[in-house]
Amino acid sequence: MKKAISILVALSLLLSLGACAAQKPASRPQEVVSGGGIIEFSSSESGREPAVPESPPAVPPEDTPSYAPIPSSSQPSYSGSSISYPESSSGTAQKPESSSGSQSSAPESKAPSSKSEAPRPESSSRPEPSSQPEPSSASESSSPAGEGGGGAQSSRPSGEEVRAVWFSYLDLWPMINGKSESAFTKSIEAAFDNVKEIGLNTVFAQVRPFGDALYDSAYFPASYVYTGTEGEIGSQPYDALAIMVKAARSRGLRIEAWLNPYRVCTSNKALASDNPAREMLETGDALRYNGGIYYNPGSPAARELILDGVREIVDNYDVDGIHFDDYFYPPNATADFDAETYAAADTGKGLADWRREQVDILVRQVYQAVGRDKVFGISPTGNNANNYNVLFCNVEKWVTTPGYVDYICPQIYYGFNNTIRPYKATVQEFDDLITQSGVALYIGLAACNIGGGQNSGAEWSGSTDMMARQVDCARDAAHYSGFALYRYDSLWNPDGSVASAVKKEIRNLRDIM
Repeated sequence: MKKAISILVALSLLLSLGACAAQKPASRPQEVVSGGGIIEFSSSESGREPAVPESPPAVPPEDTPSYAPIPSSSQPSYSGSSISYPESSSGTAQKPESSSGSQSSAPESKAPSSKSEAPRPESSSRPEPSSQPEPSSASESSSPAGEGGGGAQSSRPSGEEVRAVWFSYLDLWPMINGKSESAFTKSIEAAFDNVKEIGLNTVFAQVRPFGDALYDSAYFPASYVYTGTEGEIGSQPYDALAIMVKAARSRGLRIEAWLNPYRVCTSNKALASDNPAREMLETGDALRYNGGIYYNPGSPAARELILDGVREIVDNYDVDGIHFDDYFYPPNATADFDAETYAAADTGKGLADWRREQVDILVRQVYQAVGRDKVFGISPTGNNANNYNVLFCNVEKWVTTPGYVDYICPQIYYGFNNTIRPYKATVQEFDDLITQSGVALYIGLAACNIGGGQNSGAEWSGSTDMMARQVDCARDAAHYSGFALYRYDSLWNPDGSVASAVKKEIRNLRDIM
């Protein structure tokens, strides 16, 4: 009975809140992953590609799994996969000046060295970590990245509200796919002009949407966003991130690189021949789930690959920070998803606690790798129970313990009158979680709900100042430092049926900035 009630409540939540479903990019070829045949995806998983706006679905019954576990013959490796990634050496608990070291194979920087009037980081101290490492797992405590940051500098704008907009790969697709470097440059400059004109000061640019790269990477293949087909490592026709950094700087905008750490693919697209996920599937450092492919959160080798990708960005590009959204473990991953990895760990922890620990390890390591002069932030879902129980990310731990994040940006995509998660109470819930000095609260807002639709509720259909009212409300929170709007196309390329409402929303939002 309790289980049935839980399912009904979850379904009610989905219908009540809805998600900002995004339009798919132009049609893509049905492609093959080596050794796996055509990858098939359930409609629920393929619909979650635009990471930020969606809340995880309800947990399915345990007796109806919908996943494709790796073959039992593929044993995960705990000393590193067949792909060699250097192990971290022990070191200080102080957060480093920048990343933990440039990679010899990393690409040369394409980012401009000159600074502009963009809201730049202030030099205020981050909290010192405790003298004893907080993590309990051996794999975390053996790495300097797992020992917590400290004595570092904040990289939020000095005394200025962060006013951000997400540039999803869905927004970037029509600007990049099949377009020349000059055409993309012209499009992104016009987009950043729009952002600047209404008073925003920050962009979160999704430069690694699916284990691929919209920048010159030594570790990840060229993003399929360029041509519709994933390219070999280093085959990017141009460096989209470098272009965006230059465009942002010249307009006084901050820019953070938005990465999806674990997700390799959730649609029928081919993996490049040198995509590291190919070999990692054989070693258990990457896993199949529900037709998709994900780096294994419990794999030290997978974590090191992800960290290498973070380091090459912070070392080689003039970004203000690294941004993660809510994609951690695949939603509703069943026990068989990582059963072999969990069994080999033999920690005595329950599966859910162990999974949360694996995510914690990565978050602490990324915080270290980002360095003191940039920020690292995460945008969890607005339903913290889903964060904890479905995606296995412990948001409360990150905002109450030194060395995890500089900010959180929960996706509070609900209206004031939402009967399950009303906006004001949800803002307060996340604000109350924060006890760690120096951790800021940004609020993720659903520009995609403007004008109604997507089961967003009647108040969205009848309002033309929802964004402005929600920002005003959030400003009362003790730890509030800014907001972010999902997403660019929702504001500047809206569906014709809501275009008038969007224009009024933008005008009213601009009035309070």
